[in-house]
Amino acid sequence: MTEVLADIRGILGDLISFPTVSAESNLNLIAHCADRLEALGARVSITNDDTGLKANLFATIGPETDGGIVLSGHTDVVPVEGQPWTSDPFRAEERDGLILGRGACDMKGFIATAMALAPRFAAANLARPLHLAFTYDEETGCFGAPRLIEGIAESGLRPKVCIVGEPTEMRIIEGHKGCYEYTTEFTGLEGHASNPDAGINAVEFAARFIAKILETAEVMKHRAPPTSRFDPPHTTLQSGVIQGGIARNVIPRHCHLEWEMRPVNRSDADLAKEILRDYVDRELLPRMHAIDPSATIVTHTIGEVEGLEPMLDSDAVALVSELTGANAAEVVAFGTEAGLFQAAGIHTVVCGPGSIEQAHKPDEFVSLDQLTQCATMIERLLPKLAA
Repeated sequence: MTEVLADIRGILGDLISFPTVSAESNLNLIAHCADRLEALGARVSITNDDTGLKANLFATIGPETDGGIVLSGHTDVVPVEGQPWTSDPFRAEERDGLILGRGACDMKGFIATAMALAPRFAAANLARPLHLAFTYDEETGCFGAPRLIEGIAESGLRPKVCIVGEPTEMRIIEGHKGCYEYTTEFTGLEGHASNPDAGINAVEFAARFIAKILETAEVMKHRAPPTSRFDPPHTTLQSGVIQGGIARNVIPRHCHLEWEMRPVNRSDADLAKEILRDYVDRELLPRMHAIDPSATIVTHTIGEVEGLEPMLDSDAVALVSELTGANAAEVVAFGTEAGLFQAAGIHTVVCGPGSIEQAHKPDEFVSLDQLTQCATMIERLLPKLAA
């Protein structure tokens, strides 16, 4: 394990040195990983976003058969601007058994561990494949993973289990809520504030919409599944950003609202969207159109990331329990790409090194102990896949 840990250190240092903030390209990191994996004989597939500046990597070690295991991680990281780092965030630094750097735990530590152990799988006579899946733009809406998963389906492969290596302190996470994000744009009719009825106040119509969001949130409280283990146990909705108006004596023509929903299940999400859509179509727009038919309310979907729903009989939970020795699986509040893999029919869990408490913070770190535990888990996969 000492040799593997040295490899993990080196690879993690390389990965941290790529400043793959979501607003920037991740192509250099993807090319770096692809070169290493292809040198091992892995079959590597790259899928790009529409700009060509972002890419997913899907690599297969072993036979082109069903029943393989996917180790998945996102390559993008959050920004560092305005944070009081005590070291260069894009240069790995080791202190007292910790490796510091942006993405150290979220989630380049897991990717580095998988890459460090890839040669052992490449050298083995595998009966079932090991897949490595590295995505783009998880932090901004999980935009990369759907394309990668679509590519898996088109290849005809049917992996059995996926382990998403988000930082869980190596605890097994079998469930989390979804994360649906929206921007709603209100366009009214400007005018002089001395005659409010002659205009359409976009800010006030946004306020009515927010009131409906609050009302819908109360409805969701009464729909909490009796067995829900989430905290809070129900689907939540909340408004995050509102911007509108140019002066206090001008009826505002435009208003911009950013809001989100964290559904416990798909049926809640569908109901909430139906309630809000009907309110716009039957209440708000008719009132606006009575003054000006060109007034609009348009909702843009920023991202709808599926939740990971706990399964009564999950091959992923059973496998990772055996690999780690853990005898319990938990649910968490933060979102991941795991629900997308689950929706594709792959049994999925979240389990990886580091703590979510360190993610997105200055001096983000992962401990060598956590990386060692992760390496042990992945190493124990080898006999499961070998002939």
